This record gives sequence, structure tokens and C-alpha cells, in this order.
Amino acid sequence: MDHELRIDDRVLRYCLYGDPAGPPVVSLGGSPSTRWKRPDAVRTIEESGLCLLIPDRPGYGGSTRQPGRTVADVATDVQALADAHNWDRFALTGGSGGGPHALACAALLPARVTRCAVSGGITPPLVDGPEPGEDEADPRRNRTSWLAARGEEHIRPLFEEATRRIMSAVEAGGPEIPPDPHSPAPPAPPARDDADAMARLTATFVTSHDGWVDDNIAFATDWGFRLADVRVPTSVWFGSGDDRAQRYADLLAAELPHAELVPYAGGHIQPAPAYRNLLLWLQSGNR
Repeated sequence: MDHELRIDDRVLRYCLYGDPAGPPVVSLGGSPSTRWKRPDAVRTIEESGLCLLIPDRPGYGGSTRQPGRTVADVATDVQALADAHNWDRFALTGGSGGGPHALACAALLPARVTRCAVSGGITPPLVDGPEPGEDEADPRRNRTSWLAARGEEHIRPLFEEATRRIMSAVEAGGPEIPPDPHSPAPPAPPARDDADAMARLTATFVTSHDGWVDDNIAFATDWGFRLADVRVPTSVWFGSGDDRAQRYADLLAAELPHAELVPYAGGHIQPAPAYRNLLLWLQSGNR
């Protein structure tokens, strides 16, 4: 069910999944993403016994845009959401672009965060020097971050083109999530035949690119905290078929004081078994 919270003059939209009386977890989505989760993810959450609160960051899904926000600014929103639900202590997880935001909360709200799980996360990029090529060995040197560091007018066209490509594939009969060659599964049905899938895709890629733009500008500028400040137990998850995430995971482990590397079979998007194990790891912090 959709909810909203007002923070000063902004609206923050979010959903709650799982057991309302279960151990609380704040889950921060990727870049881009939506608070509306796919049925397979919802089932896994329900089976975990946890209560997951999933917000749309500013600029996504009807949450008021906050131009110029930093990665660290998410801590204010997460604290307000936790206060609204009387959660004194809670766990955190963040996937892909949600990873830096989860780590920000872990660093800046240490008295309230029990543990933090990051899947397919990133580190601060390297944005100086010439435009990166496609064969950069260091994932921190990438074209997306390089363009984002130079302003909205440079990065927005890249996302508009990506949206055209993604939605064209959907209109041609493609699934909501492209098949993962590293996690064999039965062919998924065409997303265009599923109204809920199309609603998720539209919210993620079509309605607005503001959140996507602002996330990436925030990644390419000062995050507002140091990775070394994350003192809570932290797990860094990465897929065996996601070379870029593996390289980032090693970089994160070198910076985070209490990081545990957790590989899983699959690609960038966690398959159900890995997601289930991640939720179990978060739950173990409440025992």
C-alpha cells in the first residue's frame, strides 16, 4: 500500500511490505527504481518475516524533487521515516545506486542502524581527466559519472536514450527484467501484457528522469560522509556474473571497517535465493 510523509515542504512516497510487526528494515532502491516491487520480491519479503519500508527518493515516483541533494541527505529522510513508525533501531539495505544511500545512513545514524547490506553497490567515482572509454579497468572511471560531474544537461540525454532503448524492447514483447544468463530461469512473459509490470516500468523509466539525474550527480560529487565512518556490521553482495560489481565490492571492502564480502550465483539483479539470504542476514542482527 502506498503511503506518504511530509518533510518540511516536500512529500516522500513509500510502501511497506511484509509483516507489520516484524523486525524493521529500510530498503533503498537502485538508480533508477520504484517503491513498487515485483511479485517475486514481495513473496520473498513476506516469507522473511521482516517489515520492509521502501521509499522513492526525491525525484522518483511522486516524491518531491530535491535538486542539489547529496548522498548524505538521504539520512534525514530515513530518520524521519523511522520516527514516523516509531522505529528506534532498524536494519538497512541498498541495491546498486541505493548502496551509497544505505551506507550514508549507516555512517550518519550509527545509534539507530543495526546492520547494513549493500548489493551491487558502488564507491565514489573518479571524474577528473579526459572522458573515460569503454575499456577502463577501474570501474570508478566511467562515462556516466564523468558526464554527471559536468551537470544535468550532460547526463539527462544519456538517460533519455537509455529509456528509449529499454521501452522499445518492452514494446517489442520483452520481459520486465531482461533474462540473466548467469541465473537460468524460464522465459518471462511480455511485460506489455501485464498492467502492473508496465506501471513499474513507466514509474521507473518514463514518468520522470529527475531522480535518476539527481542520484548520479550526487554520486559524482562529495558524498557528505566517508566510507571509513561506517562502523556497523556491513555485508557487500555481488553476483558471480557481474564483473563490475565484483571490482566495486573489493574497493568497498578495502574502505569499510567491518565489511563482509558475499558472492552469489547470478548477475547484477539478485535472484530470489540470494535476496532471501540477504534478508536473513539482516534479520540475524535483531536476534
